[in-house]
Amino acid sequence: MNQTGSGKVPHRLVLCTGNPGKQAELRALLPRSVHLLSLADVRLPSDLPETGSTLEANALQKARYAFERCGLPCVADDTGLEVEALGGAPGVYSARYAGEARDPALNMTKLLRALNGVADRRARFRTVLAFVDAHGEWIFEGEVQGTITSAARGSGGFGYDPIFMPEGSTLTFAEMGKAEKNAISHRGHAVARLVDFLERYFG
Repeated sequence: MNQTGSGKVPHRLVLCTGNPGKQAELRALLPRSVHLLSLADVRLPSDLPETGSTLEANALQKARYAFERCGLPCVADDTGLEVEALGGAPGVYSARYAGEARDPALNMTKLLRALNGVADRRARFRTVLAFVDAHGEWIFEGEVQGTITSAARGSGGFGYDPIFMPEGSTLTFAEMGKAEKNAISHRGHAVARLVDFLERYFG
């Protein structure tokens, strides 16, 4: 990837996710000067194909699918929680860990049961963003190290946030305010790299 593009920072950018939590965080992190469009805005389904075996493959697949159909610059996010004691699981299957229903509560329950009695609770959240437009394709990654708590804590965030405590903090992501989480999160790091790229190559 990492091709050199030309032109200007896109005035319109399609967010290729149907996940409300991801949409909200991406909208908060991306520059306000960019007009962000949802999949519904460009008449695409909220559940895009993601059949890859890696986060990178899934993010690219979704961004390519949307760009081929709407012709606008597209950014797609694929995020995974990788737990050390589980060999990196649930990883790319994080959203469907407990089944195709993608139920966050069931996913967390399954994960906590898998770690019952396990002392090593190290984990990392990893986000991969794929940006696709007429000039090429680019990948941006962000990650944050942390641990899995013994029980869910907090009511904010989404997904596994109530059981993930980032390194250096005594709070789970779900116990943090939105701005506090975004400042240190995996998605925040990935978006910062995307924005830096857009400013340098398209500015």
